[in-house]
Amino acid sequence: MFMQVQLPHMIFTGLEDYKARGTQASPYYTITHFTEFAETKDTVLVRGDVVFTSKLTDAEAKCLLVTAHSFYLNDVRYKLVERFNKETHDFEFKDVLQALEMPSM
Repeated sequence: MFMQVQLPHMIFTGLEDYKARGTQASPYYTITHFTEFAETKDTVLVRGDVVFTSKLTDAEAKCLLVTAHSFYLNDVRYKLVERFNKETHDFEFKDVLQALEMPSM
């Protein structure tokens, strides 16, 4: 999966589709954050829409949502996001796998 984040939106597409079509790749899954109650009620509403059910199940979409949020809501994991975006020469994908407690390849 390839994810683009421009809050309040998160957009997911298949990596192969992104490689083939770039920014013209169709989204498989979109997430929107509604922040209207963030300050007054300390609550952000989230809506996820699976665009291509043939490419992504609801269970897979939920897993993507939980995993993506875990990198944006956890300071230690967010450092990996920052490193990926700002210090690409220091970024190691194995660090992401380690954060997710997945075996390295």
